[in-house]
Amino acid sequence: MSEKNKLTLSVQYPDPRLQDIITRPALRKWVKAALFAPAELTIRFVDAAEGQQLNREYRGKDYATNVLTFAYNEGEDIAEEEPTRADIILCTDVLQREAAEQNKTVEEHTAHLIVHGVLHAQGYDHEDDEEADEMESIETEILGTLGYADPYAAEKQG
Repeated sequence: MSEKNKLTLSVQYPDPRLQDIITRPALRKWVKAALFAPAELTIRFVDAAEGQQLNREYRGKDYATNVLTFAYNEGEDIAEEEPTRADIILCTDVLQREAAEQNKTVEEHTAHLIVHGVLHAQGYDHEDDEEADEMESIETEILGTLGYADPYAAEKQG
């Protein structure tokens, strides 16, 4: 395994609803596609109550959101071989609702949110239009290599 893709991955399903649909091998494949450096990641699937609590506690926003990324070495100068460390929290309720609203499968939407979260863990952001465009472009490219459609296509046609 190349150092670039060295991955330690923990997956937690305290909300077990997607455990049989979104498997560990699929998660590992999606994460590795978005990794540009070694990483130690935890992916956790939570219900709306836990998602809302985490979003309120850490971001000051009192609602459940689709994905939260807690990057533990964000902003630090780390050696190339030093792993990115992060927790990526997916809210099952929001994920399923958004997939239905966007006419996507749960798998398709989860793949996108995993790629999005992994990019955040590595320092990518979308605070301004330029950053957002760059991040969306990278996400679209990675998802394309995984066989998924551009998740932003509907917005671009808008």
